[in-house]
Amino acid sequence: MGIVSLGCAKNLVDAEIMLGSLLQQGIEITNDPASADAIIVNTCSFIDAAQEESVDAILESTAFRDADHRGQAVIVSGCMPQRFREELPKLLPEVDAFMGVDQVAQVASIVDQAIAARALKIATPTPRSGRGKSVKARIAELDAAKPQAGESDESLKGTDRLNRTRKAVIPLKAEPVAEPLVDVHVRPNYIPQHDTPRFRLTPRHFAYVKIAEGCNHPCSFCIIPRMRGSHRSRVQSDIVAEARRLISEGVRELNLISQDSTYYGLDLRANASRAIASPSKFTAATRSLPADATTLCTLIRELNALPGDFWIRLLYTHPAHWTDELIRTLAECPKVARYVDMPLQHIDDAMLLRMRRETDGQYIRDLIGRIRAGIPGIAIRTTFIVGFPGETEAHFENLLGFIRSTRFERLGVFAYSKEDGTVAGKMEAQLTAKLRQKRRERAMAEQHAVATSVAQSFVGRELKVLVESKASAKELQKANVSSWEHGLIREADSGTAALKGNYLVARGEADAPDIDGRVYLRGKLPLSEFASVRIIGHTDYDLIAEPC
Repeated sequence: MGIVSLGCAKNLVDAEIMLGSLLQQGIEITNDPASADAIIVNTCSFIDAAQEESVDAILESTAFRDADHRGQAVIVSGCMPQRFREELPKLLPEVDAFMGVDQVAQVASIVDQAIAARALKIATPTPRSGRGKSVKARIAELDAAKPQAGESDESLKGTDRLNRTRKAVIPLKAEPVAEPLVDVHVRPNYIPQHDTPRFRLTPRHFAYVKIAEGCNHPCSFCIIPRMRGSHRSRVQSDIVAEARRLISEGVRELNLISQDSTYYGLDLRANASRAIASPSKFTAATRSLPADATTLCTLIRELNALPGDFWIRLLYTHPAHWTDELIRTLAECPKVARYVDMPLQHIDDAMLLRMRRETDGQYIRDLIGRIRAGIPGIAIRTTFIVGFPGETEAHFENLLGFIRSTRFERLGVFAYSKEDGTVAGKMEAQLTAKLRQKRRERAMAEQHAVATSVAQSFVGRELKVLVESKASAKELQKANVSSWEHGLIREADSGTAALKGNYLVARGEADAPDIDGRVYLRGKLPLSEFASVRIIGHTDYDLIAEPC
């Protein structure tokens, strides 16, 4: 059994659960596609570029199967089947099964059915899905698919009808058939537990801890609520049990993830209403909670009290849901990394209103001031969307000025991606792809100057870092980092060309795994452990250090 996992850390956790479930059923996992009886492609559908990568991976897998291993089943999981459950089986008939995000724990049964279906397909040739077409043309077909009847904009907020779990299933038949198996919940409700089988794909020293699933926000550009369902928090004791086990296994960094980590626990209150997205309503809801209520603050404080030397890193926070209590909690918990991930998307009031972000520019500026004042040394990571429908040059210049003045320690930029099924996708005044890309490049150029200055400020300081691996020659020559959720961080780091010899790769508190900068360390230190280093230089985005 093999797996290809694409997209964000939340998708990676789903892949880890699938692998754990397969291993529990006695299924062997292999990195060699040629020896696998089945391949799972765990897809992303966040933006068009992510969909293109996913379709590429599916076509490559089916092409390899058809050329060298005709009996191999290909299963497609993740966000693409969730989003296009009706269309994908028609566009990709060579795939043997499609499964949604609710089915990750039942993957072994789906794999068995897919392998059986594949055996039938060998005897009954399946039509191929137009391999002569470009990947972009295939993606255009998917994006042209209309939302399912009844799933209007209301589905972003969650309706009673959609909150009732329903499956869209094409069952296997006794006789040979060409149709693939499709097992997808229309509105997902799955959430993992601490005892859910899981095989971690991250290095030994860090892990992702999914504290919640789904999202209740009505952002006009985002398809995630439709794919992942309404927000649902895990029980706090269950998360703590998982964290305790991970720490005992040698994990030195717990990365807390969800679609909106700051909303954690609010859905667990009695008679919970989801209509509290705005800052005023959210603050009022938190103030009315009983003293023993579960919140992100109670979770962080309990995790901080666990024995051991480790970091707690908070990812995916929403600016509308920050409270003074959260700022105090982060400041008072020494195991919390001085880092916060808070996508802002824009600063111009008109753009924030069109994006349905529930915040305005002054609120954001005040919040950043409160966070920096309340948590000394904090590194703030954010992302922005440029080229949104209706964005004028004046709106964009307002954003550039904000980037220059605020001096974010970490920042990524997306060119707006028009997504079918979103409110923004139907808006007038859509900008051209060329203009969107040009604005992204201009915004990143502004951040490049900021990032170089921020890196320079670290020279001469001592830092606690987590040593990760030996640096390869390729890493030293070109440090490209990209993420569908965090935007392109760097193009090419000219300073890394000067790094030659034996280096270790490490990260400080200001750098999350895979998406932020690195510390290149000259010397010998144990891997997967913390170390104290002195910063002796920097590149555009990374630091150069030696052991203290």
